Parts: sequence; structure tokens; C-alpha cells
Amino acid sequence: MLNFLPKRLKNCVEHINCNLLYELRVRAGKPLSANLGGQYVYLGEQGVSDSSSALLPTEKELEETVYAASDYSVYAVENQLKEGFVTGKEGERIGIAGAYVYENGRVLSIRAVTSLCIRVPHEIRGCAEEIYTKCLSDELLSLLILAPPGDGKTTVLRDLCRLVSERTQKNILVSDERGELSAGELGKTSDVIRFADKLTAFTAGIRAMRPDIIVTDELLPDDYKAVKRAIAGGISVFASAHLKKFSDVPEKIFSRYVLLDGLGKVGRVLDEGGKDVD
Repeated sequence: MLNFLPKRLKNCVEHINCNLLYELRVRAGKPLSANLGGQYVYLGEQGVSDSSSALLPTEKELEETVYAASDYSVYAVENQLKEGFVTGKEGERIGIAGAYVYENGRVLSIRAVTSLCIRVPHEIRGCAEEIYTKCLSDELLSLLILAPPGDGKTTVLRDLCRLVSERTQKNILVSDERGELSAGELGKTSDVIRFADKLTAFTAGIRAMRPDIIVTDELLPDDYKAVKRAIAGGISVFASAHLKKFSDVPEKIFSRYVLLDGLGKVGRVLDEGGKDVD
């Protein structure tokens, strides 16, 4: 994990408990920081430190990080870069801030990288057990997991995929647009389409793989058309979205809505009408 980091940054990470590392914030000329177990801390040469002794990454180190995470070929991840991220070999998602370069009104690439947000995937077996029990133990329903960024939606969704695969042996199609969702155990009956937009993945996947269930992450309003079509065709869909409230969901097409309360913790489970499910 994080093998693409330059030597100085990697040395800082080696002095902390990586089982608690959820996110690494790398900003050129600014203190290196990390989300450890839900709390942001600064990192120096000996691990956790105060801001005055934290490591100050250079622009060159940020560029080296992106280059290494791209497996030393930015052309191979050109489409990802246009979306503002690149995915490491072990599912680490590196969000990139810098100067966007446009050509004919479309994003061509990113230059002069100034900040990186490196999200580290974690596998927590059993974290979706409560969701399975409340929502899926009797029948397979479509459900949407709601929470702000960083609250463990992907981790929960990944474990839910594994549980359903193990207990039902249903054919599952994982639409992994950013290469992050499939960084872990998904079960023996799961098939993965990576780095395709949801409309493409849903359309091609349904035709080619005949799934009983589709699992996908980070729904945007434009994605609901593809989800609605799948559900209408008798396919259950498990998805997540960066939303905090049931009322924020643009289209109420799911049978269950799971609101997380902190990192991977289930707060409420609601039915299609927004009522609590016991």
C-alpha cells in the first residue's frame, strides 16, 4: 500500500499505524497531514507531530507521486486524470488539484499539481452485517447508502457485496468507476467493470454478464437514469451517494436508504417513503 510515495513521504507514513490511515493530504509547501482513525494530524519524519515540525512536501514530490501512481505512464491513465484523480495499484485513489488544461472546451489534462488527497481503502469484514440483516435477509432489495465524504460508504458497500455473494451466490456486477470499490474482497460470484462511467458499465454489463445485482459507488444525479433502468429490469442495485439526508436524494427509486452515522456506522435505515425500518 502507498508504494508510489516518494522516499520522504513514505518514511513519515512508516512511523504511523496504517490500519488507522484513511486519508493523506499532500500539499506543496504546506504541512503533511493525515486522517488517522477519523482525526486529522500532522506528520513529520518520526510520524505524528505538530505543524511546526511536520514535513513540507515539494511540488516535485507531488509530481513524482502522480507519476509513480500512474505506473510511470500518464498516458495509461489519461481518462482518469481528466476526471481529477488517478488510482494506485492497491485501490488508493489520488485526487489531484492543480491547473486544468482545456482543449476545445474539454479537460485535456492537469498541470502544475499543487495538492493531493490520497484515500486509502480499508476492508472491515462484517461492517455491513446490520444492513444485510435489516434490508436483505428476507429478499434482495435495492438500497442506497448515504453519508458525507470520508464516512466509510465504500468500505460498507464493499463488505455488503461480499456478504451477499457468500450467502446468496447471486451474480454480482461491480461498476467501479474510480478503481476504488474493488480494492478488497467482493465475493466469489462478483464481476468487475473498472474505469467506465456508470451508463456504459450498466448497459454493457447487463448485456454481457447477466447480473442479478449491480453494486456501484458515488451516484450523481445523471446516474439515476441508468440505475432506474436496471431496477425496472428486475436487477437489484446497491449504491452510495455523497448525501446527508433522505430529502436530498434526487429520485426516490430505491427500496431502502441507509444513513451512516460516522465512519462506517449505521445510523438509520429508511424505507422508500422515508420511514424508519426496525
